[in-house]
Amino acid sequence: MPNLVLSSPGLTLQNPSPFSVIYSLYSPKSPKPRTSSLKCSLSDNYGQQQQRFSPNNSFPYPPQSGVPPKVFVGHSIYKGKAVLNLEPRGPEFISLESGAFRIGKEGSVFLQFAPASSTRSYDWDKKQVFSLSVTEIGTLISLGAEDVCEFFHDPLIGKSDEGKVRKVLKVEPLSDGSGHLFYLSVLNKLIDMEESIFIPVSRGEYAVLVSVFNFILPYLVGWNTFADSVRPQDTRRMNNASPRSGVDYEWSR
Repeated sequence: MPNLVLSSPGLTLQNPSPFSVIYSLYSPKSPKPRTSSLKCSLSDNYGQQQQRFSPNNSFPYPPQSGVPPKVFVGHSIYKGKAVLNLEPRGPEFISLESGAFRIGKEGSVFLQFAPASSTRSYDWDKKQVFSLSVTEIGTLISLGAEDVCEFFHDPLIGKSDEGKVRKVLKVEPLSDGSGHLFYLSVLNKLIDMEESIFIPVSRGEYAVLVSVFNFILPYLVGWNTFADSVRPQDTRRMNNASPRSGVDYEWSR
């Protein structure tokens, strides 16, 4: 890693960063800022460590037969009476005759609620799952500290058993203003089951959820796949085939 030394009267700071920065330090007793320079020197093994943590070497084990390993991720919030677990589900693509692909179904985020069976133990056999759509994720991202939202799902909609399974997820602020309450109620007439699970989510925990949602959204709609497929030669060929710019095309419609 690079070794950085910040020199200032009575101050020496080492920091692993490859950049040179000028810091202005203000003292309440002095109207003029004290300027200190940050000098950077790279150690011999910096290149090796940089290669080690490059995207192509981010997997803990090498892929077999050239196929990237499948990775499962999730995030859990544990509380005394229940646990809330998040898992992303990627979009589905449809292959076209031209060899290209288009998105057939957007991805989602599964919310899994499991009640507590004992201290620090949860009954995953009784878990209930609620699949958040892209729009519902957007609603949670934009939810204010005092806002309430409610989502209704019928997993059997459009089928002969439509209306026999009802899931309602409600997110509302906690009474003390410290966060939000996630409340899931499930009614399943097919097996004569009715269950409710709730879990309080603190302000900090909710901030983590919003950060995760913001990161994963472009992947759920497949825009990352499109960005990875764009090549300079393809863009040049498109421009040559249609010399009119996008602005001209828009105003001519």
